[in-house]
Amino acid sequence: MDTGPLLLMVVAAALVFAFTNGFHDTANAVATSVVTGALRPYAAVGLSAALNFAGAFLSLKVAATVAGGIVDSGVITLPVVFAGLMGGLLWNLVTWYLGMPSSSSHALVGGLVGAAFVAVGASAVKGVGVASLVLLPALLSPVAAMLVAGAGSRVVRRVTRGVPAGVRERGFRVGQIGSASLVSLAHGTNDAQKTMGVIMLALVTGGAAGAGEDPAGWVVVSSAAAMAAGTFVGGWRIVRTVGRRLVRIGSMEGFAAQSGSAALILVASDSGFPLSTTQVCCGSVVGAGMRRGASKVRWRVVAGVAGVWLMTLPGAAVLGALMWWGSQWVGGMQGVGLMFLLVLMAGFWLYVAADRRPVNASNVNAERAGHRMKWEEEGV
Repeated sequence: MDTGPLLLMVVAAALVFAFTNGFHDTANAVATSVVTGALRPYAAVGLSAALNFAGAFLSLKVAATVAGGIVDSGVITLPVVFAGLMGGLLWNLVTWYLGMPSSSSHALVGGLVGAAFVAVGASAVKGVGVASLVLLPALLSPVAAMLVAGAGSRVVRRVTRGVPAGVRERGFRVGQIGSASLVSLAHGTNDAQKTMGVIMLALVTGGAAGAGEDPAGWVVVSSAAAMAAGTFVGGWRIVRTVGRRLVRIGSMEGFAAQSGSAALILVASDSGFPLSTTQVCCGSVVGAGMRRGASKVRWRVVAGVAGVWLMTLPGAAVLGALMWWGSQWVGGMQGVGLMFLLVLMAGFWLYVAADRRPVNASNVNAERAGHRMKWEEEGV
């Protein structure tokens, strides 16, 4: 198989994944600021997209981790990288349609691991790297985010206790603009690099780059631009879940949640951890919302989201394996092209069928008013 066209297709698939990463993870940066009215919907996604793009240029440590710390670039092939991308991409599309804030990072890693495992064997997967760089942070990051955001909301409330309510509310809304900007910047620093890492993995596998090289300028720019474009589209289905369904929060809790999320993600990016920004941001929202009492959290929704998190790695791994088997069954470039076409068609159908209306403070409040009796019966 000619590696030139295949390499181009793998790069294209990686950029499509980055686009879905952007609109899948829009909620991480904008959910709390939109539902509290601190930012209008399109202003929020525009600001987030610009800072996602800028954040991609701050560090390359996560890209190096993804390129060399998950699977062995010396034994895998371009069809394996492609199948892994397709597995992660398909998981992103399905969970976005369901409105579930799953981890794009874990979907990508799971897809790569599943495809590499069935194509080459267990020797292609760096088990220690997956455990230390993916699984351990996945277990610790939501808990850490809950603790940091919960503590932050209590400190902020205590510090501002003597401030008039109107002044305090306006101040927190302004503060949310700053904290949302930090989350967007941090998200770009961590998540855009995952696409860079996969593209570099493909370039090394295809012989177009050497192992250990930093991503070229075009890799950085294209990855950042693809994710920023996806962010601007706005994944409103997941914004509803993060901003409204987990727990009802005000501007103070939103400010604390976003500030805590940004701090944790930036620390992880500087350390080279491909952290799940989704898990951090959801954990922060729950932690900040618990200031009003644990009974205010919709624990059934939280449990459902956590269940999707647990299924993401194995689920995306199965999809990555199926994508590899499917492309091999057809054979050659035709197999790769067919799998790409099928996934794109599935994504287009899901996008057309989905409810894509922007979320804002007014329609959230209307929905809350219409469902207040039901929520009270559920103990929310």
